[in-house]
Amino acid sequence: MDNIAHQHQALADHLRLLRMDRGLTLQDLASSSGVSRATLSRIENGEVSPTAETLGRLASAFALPLSQLLAPLEPDFPPLVRYADQSIWSDREKGFSRRALSPPSGRLKLEMIECEIEPHQRIAYNRPALPGHEHHVVLLAGALALTADGVRHDLGPGDCLRYRLRGASSFETGDQSARYIIAMA
Repeated sequence: MDNIAHQHQALADHLRLLRMDRGLTLQDLASSSGVSRATLSRIENGEVSPTAETLGRLASAFALPLSQLLAPLEPDFPPLVRYADQSIWSDREKGFSRRALSPPSGRLKLEMIECEIEPHQRIAYNRPALPGHEHHVVLLAGALALTADGVRHDLGPGDCLRYRLRGASSFETGDQSARYIIAMA
């Protein structure tokens, strides 16, 4: 089994265990997340990889940061993680990739993630995983329209947006891709 297939199965198993540990049926999770029961079943069986938006809905339903959903993809907590060893998760359908920059640890509050979204994409989240979660977004390259709690912010290279997320959010690109770092605490 190659590394990507192994990570895919590890994520599927982790999501199933999270649901079962909370005593939820697939239907319960479908109702609270807005993700269909059939899609949840296919994800848990490792038949499909969840999209970024689906992971956002599941994070909200479980009241966990996205990093905790992706925890099985992260190695044990080292103080230093080399670039070549940083885990990457991709949503090919949305042209989105997410690189965990911070050494992974559930014990630390701040995490930094480098993201890239291809041109003409929109990734939307109905609600935050953790209401009031503090975010800092620095656009490194391209252009990004970030809407948080109904307020749209058009970011250019070098711009930094700081906010506490309490409602829906979206990340949208136009003719340019966007590469940014998001720090969450």
